[in-house]
Amino acid sequence: MKPGAASLLAALALAGAALATVPARATGFEELGGELGDRVDRHVLWNGTFRLRGALFSNLDLDRGPTPSGQLLFPVPLSDPNAQTLTHADMRLRSDLTFVAPNGGIAVKLRLDVLDGVTLGSAPDGPPSAATGQSPGSAAIAIKRAWAETLTPFGVLAAGRMGSGWGLGILTNGGDCFDCDSGDAADRVAFATPLLGLIWAVALDFTAIGPTTERRGGTHAVDLDPADDVWTFTFALLRYHDARAHTRRKAAGKLTFDAGAYLSHRWQDKDVPAEYTPVAVDVPLTQRQVVTRGFTATAVDAWVRVTHPDFEVEAEGVVLFGGYDQATLVPGALLRDEVTASQWGFALESRFGDGARGLSGGLNVGAASGDPAYGFGVQQPLGSSAPARGDLDGPQASLPGDARFDNLRFHPDYRVDQILFREILGTITDAAYLRPHGRVVVTDFLAGELVMDLALVASMALEKTSTPGQAQALGVELDPSVSYRSEDGFRVDLDYAVLFPLAGLDNPDLGLGAKPAQLWRLRLGYLF
Repeated sequence: MKPGAASLLAALALAGAALATVPARATGFEELGGELGDRVDRHVLWNGTFRLRGALFSNLDLDRGPTPSGQLLFPVPLSDPNAQTLTHADMRLRSDLTFVAPNGGIAVKLRLDVLDGVTLGSAPDGPPSAATGQSPGSAAIAIKRAWAETLTPFGVLAAGRMGSGWGLGILTNGGDCFDCDSGDAADRVAFATPLLGLIWAVALDFTAIGPTTERRGGTHAVDLDPADDVWTFTFALLRYHDARAHTRRKAAGKLTFDAGAYLSHRWQDKDVPAEYTPVAVDVPLTQRQVVTRGFTATAVDAWVRVTHPDFEVEAEGVVLFGGYDQATLVPGALLRDEVTASQWGFALESRFGDGARGLSGGLNVGAASGDPAYGFGVQQPLGSSAPARGDLDGPQASLPGDARFDNLRFHPDYRVDQILFREILGTITDAAYLRPHGRVVVTDFLAGELVMDLALVASMALEKTSTPGQAQALGVELDPSVSYRSEDGFRVDLDYAVLFPLAGLDNPDLGLGAKPAQLWRLRLGYLF
């Protein structure tokens, strides 16, 4: 190993666990280079999870009827719209593989997801009543990440499609948790190095390149216009202790402080909307289809974590500014006004007491900025019309007249409840929440650990015009759960939730009040 490489890796604190158990994540800058530095005996590392989930939804439409645009808050049974119950079950096999060079200076990593989110019983291989199996489908195996890392005399250089995550994951989230459904990944070139006791990192993302065409020979493509490319540049600074350091410091009764901040800027000069907007007839991609976009977006995010044997507090806050000089999707039809965004959000999580065994609890709070336009703006399909008063969703900017979209949308894999934000709204936006929670851990139970959790989530909208009921109070949700985790990697989680909706979810146009909803969710996990 090169002189100084060992101290470099120690300063980076990137070896979070024993080599044989480190997953190929590299979701955050602090995880880059975790397997580099020393000669290794094992050149191929493999671990992952198999997940099977089932859920039963009862009255998630809240029996409050449709919105003015005919939207239901949640689907209802097809054969009987007055029925209450729907179900769902799915699976996923996730494998993280790492290939390490004999001298430990290079690592190549891969994430494979098999049958990710595939609904059990879907795609039968014949008529439903005569089916003998399920077709795998075109997305049976998905390569989610593939990238390489190398140790240089100055730091770790990584390139490829890798995970993208930061802090609590309210804005960018790698989706690495057991129950996560999506997760961000970036086609990225990144560099991280230690200096003055901190980790300094920069990254350039190939966010989107627009339309391409095949070169002669048909084996490679060429970007038709560099002017329509979307680029993202990020600079990050971190003070970070890895999992082993946290364990040692907790055992010694020490306080541990981690923190970081990043500045990320994304831009696009021109655009070709005909490439991605739905059209009745295919449109030839010519110079006439190019529009001036003038898009920029800048995000500043700060994260802090304070850990002690008796408590842990972690928080993340973000502000985002951006906009379009020209938001038109129709070439030649220029808009008079710029479209701008000014968004903010934060989340805080706390735990007091022994989190490993015994009794613990805490208070979580958070908020995401809103927009006075009707609807929450979680889903904004291209070309959709402006939402009506009392609608659940829709675009937050509608020209002419409304040239702002100020609602920050939390990443959907950052979850604080089971029903309202997760299932009905889809994520946290234009809302604030308060979440007291408690946990009891029972150890040495059938060669494993039994955990009981209870949380209460009270939520309100920041802009009452966004809610279906035109009132700020959204609801109070009770979320108890029981989990068992065995020493050999098997886990089972049983969740229950009941939502007591408030005036913000009523239907004043029809004179209907929203009624309580319930949910049961069962998860089986096999970790290897």
